[in-house]
Formats: sequence, C-alpha cells, structure tokens
Amino acid sequence: MKKPRYGWLAGLTALLIIASGCSSKEGAGTSAGVAEGSNSAGQNNKTITLKFWGGVPEEAGPLDMVKAWNEANPGVQVEYVRYVNDDSGNLKLDTALVAGENIDLYTNYAKFQLEKRVQSGGAQNLSELGGYDIEAAMGGQAKAWQFDGSYYGLPTVSSKSFIWLNKNKLDAAGLKLPDNNWTQSDLAEYAKVLSKDSTYGYVQGTNMFPFGMDGELQNEFVKDGKSNLDSPVTRGSVESWYKMMHDDKSMPAYGEQIATKLQVDASFLKGEAAMLGSGNFIFRNANNLTDYPREFKIAFATIPRPDGAREDFRLEGGLSDVIAINPGSAYKEEAWKFLQWYADEGVTYLTKGGRIPASAKIDNSQTQAKLVAGFEQLYDLESMERVLFGGQDTYINTVPIQLNDLRMEELEHYFLKDKTLDETFQSIGKRHNELIARGK
Repeated sequence: MKKPRYGWLAGLTALLIIASGCSSKEGAGTSAGVAEGSNSAGQNNKTITLKFWGGVPEEAGPLDMVKAWNEANPGVQVEYVRYVNDDSGNLKLDTALVAGENIDLYTNYAKFQLEKRVQSGGAQNLSELGGYDIEAAMGGQAKAWQFDGSYYGLPTVSSKSFIWLNKNKLDAAGLKLPDNNWTQSDLAEYAKVLSKDSTYGYVQGTNMFPFGMDGELQNEFVKDGKSNLDSPVTRGSVESWYKMMHDDKSMPAYGEQIATKLQVDASFLKGEAAMLGSGNFIFRNANNLTDYPREFKIAFATIPRPDGAREDFRLEGGLSDVIAINPGSAYKEEAWKFLQWYADEGVTYLTKGGRIPASAKIDNSQTQAKLVAGFEQLYDLESMERVLFGGQDTYINTVPIQLNDLRMEELEHYFLKDKTLDETFQSIGKRHNELIARGK
C-alpha cells in the first residue's frame, strides 16, 4: 500500500498520545454504554452497546433503523452518533479514532477518507472476519473499495448523480423528457428555454463542473507520463458551462453562486430553477413538504454526455456509504453481525432519506416504493425507474486531492473571467505536470 499522503495524521497522533499520557491504555478497546465488567455480548447477561457513527441526519432513517435492530436484539444495542460529512466533521471522526474514543463502526463517504484511516490502523480488515460474500451481495463494483486485495469497509449504498426536472415546466414549454443519451448541448438548449419561466433553467453544485471531464477520462489523468486533462471534449464541456452562465444566463454565474451561497436544491424545490444536477440524497428534502412545499411533479434524466464523448462515457458514482469496524472495538464480532444485517436490511430504513441500498437481496421496486412513499403523485415514476435503476454506468473516481484542488482553482478563474479557456487549460496542464514530476 502506498504511504499516507496525509502528514497531519502522524502529528495528530503524537499530540494525542502526549495529551493522554498512559491513561489511554486503561480504556483501550472499550465501547461506550457497555455494562461494566462485560467483555462480549451476553456475558453475565449484561447488555452491550455498539456506537455507530454516520453522516445521515437521525430523522432521515437512522433512528428507525436503530429502533428496529434494538427491539430484535436486546443483548446488543446500537447507538447512532451523527457527524456531519464535511471537512470539520471528518476531522472530528479521525481525531476520535486516533484518541481511542468509543467508536465501534463508522461510515466513510469517500475512498480517500477510508484510505487514510486504513493506513493509520483505524479500520478492521473485514476479509479476516469472513462469513459474508461482499462481492456476491454488492456486485463487482465493490472491488473498487479494496486495499491490497482486502476489504476494510462494507459498501452499502448505490450512489448516483442525475438531473431533477420540474415536469410541469417542461410540459408548459413543450419539452419532452430527455432520453438517456442526451448531450450537454441538449441540456443548454433546455435550460435556455426553461429560464424564460424561471429564475434559472438549470442549477447544480459547484462540485459537478468537472463531471464531464472525469466521465470522459475515467481516471486516465496521465498519459505517456504527461497530463491528459486537455482534450476537445473536456474543453467543450467546461466551455458549455461558461456560455450557460454568461451568454445564455440560464444558470447562475459562478461568482454569484459562491457569493450568495446558493442552495441549489432549495432553488429547484421552490420552483426558482427548472432543472437541478444532484443526487439521490435530495429525496429527503423533496419529500419534506413542510419546509419545501410544492405541487409540481418531479421527473428524472441522466447526466448529459459532453458533446463528442466516448461511447463508454461513465459518471462518478458506484457504491458508497462504506462502513468500517474500528479495530479497537472490544465487540468486533457483534459489530460485524450488525453490519451484515445493516447491509442487507437495515439500510432500507434510510431509503426514505434518499439512500439506495446496494445489496442484491433488496429489490429495486421495494426501494423505489420507499423513496416516494406517500408522495407518489409528485413524481414521474417511469423516468425515476429508468434513470435511478438503469441509465448510466458509474465508476469510482480516484482523482488525487491535489489535482482536484488545482483544477477547481483554475476553473474558477475561467468562470470568473480572469482567464481565457486556453489560459485555463495551459495552467491546468502545467500545474498537473509539476505534480507528476514530484510523484504526487
């Protein structure tokens, strides 16, 4: 395995060791809520409690999931601890793991996050526990989460990005639902028409601007030892966003979106934007008619392909919500049993919040029914089935953090009109080649 890229972790570990002295040894391997003196489930007829950290809000399913497990397993109770899946939230989790706090299981939402936790000894090798065929349950895409041929986390959710459409606005404009092969030019035309009846024809999170580039390259960032980020297709994808911002004015200008901290999902759900580029997690807001009241029907489309894209164009996605077991847990066997139940059944309680279970044991029709339960009349169910459970193939994006950061910095300059398209890609290539030369 490669050496860690995250030098902060070693320093953090040292500081925590100094701060805690030898006291950490006394509490090593314990779990909060465990009855004093018990060492395994059922020993001395005392109940143990597993602490499970995750980023999904409690009301979006985790509390229902915990209730179902706890009622059926009085000897092994689970306590859900919410952490926010952002930089500060992940730092909080990493700090707790290094400090030996009471964590038995935790959810990872990006591969690089799990990677650094594996490298620091914070994730149990699940391949050593056995008794569950991860690839049979989750499919071949699970292999993307291996490290040196072993699993240190169990993927539980199928993650996908797609376009949310205000079908009422499409119908009023005489626009048909897009097919699965529509292009970025098609999206631009739709947005231009729809912006006449909306504040914006289209909105998306800033993280989605490189999607066309990445879907075209599919992790082939280097070719013949040099940067491979500059191509007519990737240039065209980026230029299309620019024209939508500044020429058509059918989507918010980048500077405006950043300055106003535009909540793109709220903009769409309020009817201020006709189309939204996002993912399945938006369901928890789309089904929240108290905070986001609406009467329009939502339909779905795939993420458009960049014009001229390769035939096997795919999008970042695949399997997510990868749950790891803390090697310091005193109850790894119990945690493993719970995790298997969670993957094949428990995760369905989170579907109402937008989580799409990955396990082959859970039927897609059951998942769709739970996604829209009580709100069926507010969705176009045919396009939902076609896009969410068919549509585009996905892949795990392995773009290095340094490369992603520099690329976004340069794209910002372009979207803000500080650089031309040529200057932008020249800078991206130059800076990327410098990273390659340094072995990054």
